[in-house]
Amino acid sequence: MNTDSALLVATGVRKIYRTGSVEVTALRDLDLRVRRGELVGVMGPSGSGKTTLLNCLSGLDDIDGGRVEVDGHDLFAMSDAARTEHRAHTMGFVFQAFNLIPVFSAVENVELPLLLVGTRPRSARRRALDMLDRVGLGHRVEHRPSELSGGEQQRVTIARALAGRPAIVWADEPTGNLDSSMAGQVMDLLCELNEAEGQTIVLVTHDSAVGARVPRLIRMRDGLLVDDIRQDAVGRVALPTAP
Repeated sequence: MNTDSALLVATGVRKIYRTGSVEVTALRDLDLRVRRGELVGVMGPSGSGKTTLLNCLSGLDDIDGGRVEVDGHDLFAMSDAARTEHRAHTMGFVFQAFNLIPVFSAVENVELPLLLVGTRPRSARRRALDMLDRVGLGHRVEHRPSELSGGEQQRVTIARALAGRPAIVWADEPTGNLDSSMAGQVMDLLCELNEAEGQTIVLVTHDSAVGARVPRLIRMRDGLLVDDIRQDAVGRVALPTAP
């Protein structure tokens, strides 16, 4: 993979959790590149470092060593305020717990992050309505989360993540709270957004059915990347396994 085409470049990333005198290394000098337009799945057993990887590569968590560049910017060379602003303008997030504001309608939930970064209200409303229509919820824009199914709520979170036109979307167990039918629909949507619009997505999952659908699948164990599988091409790139 060529650096020029890489949206995300992580080099030697290390993350250590400390509790008193106890240290747990969650990420071990990890290297990863993600091209623009890739849909990448990350799988591994509980405690392997999947969510820590997502949090560190997005700048939600600090790192203890290494370097992370997203869209040409070194995240950890920035101040906290600059990193927060960069994240707001270039990244979208989809979580297992939908994190919707219960008293807001679907369209209000989608437009809120746009308003927070200074988008004019009329433009924010237009973009929110457009995104809800694109995820198949144009007829549910005034409904509150409690009036929507789990799959519909997750579609609202996807619309919210995409409304700011992010360079990259991070999805942490986006189907984890859904039954298999709804999970399949959400994956259909994510795959469509990736294939039709070239949206870059990094998706953490424990579900092998979800992992089977991504063009590139990374497996983790003990804070290391142990496998990098191109499922849309012949061949497989084997990375060094954990000792």
